[in-house]
Amino acid sequence: MNIRIIQLGKDKDSWLKEAVQEYQKRLKPFCKLEILQLPDISVKETGNSELVKSKEGRAVLKKIEPTDHVVLLDERGLQKSSLEFSRFLTNISEAKRIVFVIGGVFGSSNELKDIANDCLSLSRMTFTHRMTRLILVEQIYRAMMINSGRQYHIE
Repeated sequence: MNIRIIQLGKDKDSWLKEAVQEYQKRLKPFCKLEILQLPDISVKETGNSELVKSKEGRAVLKKIEPTDHVVLLDERGLQKSSLEFSRFLTNISEAKRIVFVIGGVFGSSNELKDIANDCLSLSRMTFTHRMTRLILVEQIYRAMMINSGRQYHIE
């Protein structure tokens, strides 16, 4: 399985970066996981949040191939349990590459929403974009453990 996570914004916390790297290391036997960080656009630069979303969306779209299965993380997306998420990953594993997109501070552009194959929400709570990446990587790891019958996840 080939997975890419696209995130807007920079890493600011070394402890968070280390945690994500630990899960990347654990995932190596199960999938290729690439994390691509794109610079976020400052609202000061554009003057309004809609223009920020549009510019960020165009930057993300440049990193997506037509054969990618795009999963947009959005607060209005479908919520899944860890078991449902593991089945979801299995069902879309035939894709050349699965691309998870974590939008910017103001959310995702309509262009990104239009091309997304799926839209998921990790929780009804709001997380920082950096924490979202950690939670997503941990859930991908959990899904791999569930799918391989390992004892990481207890029902």
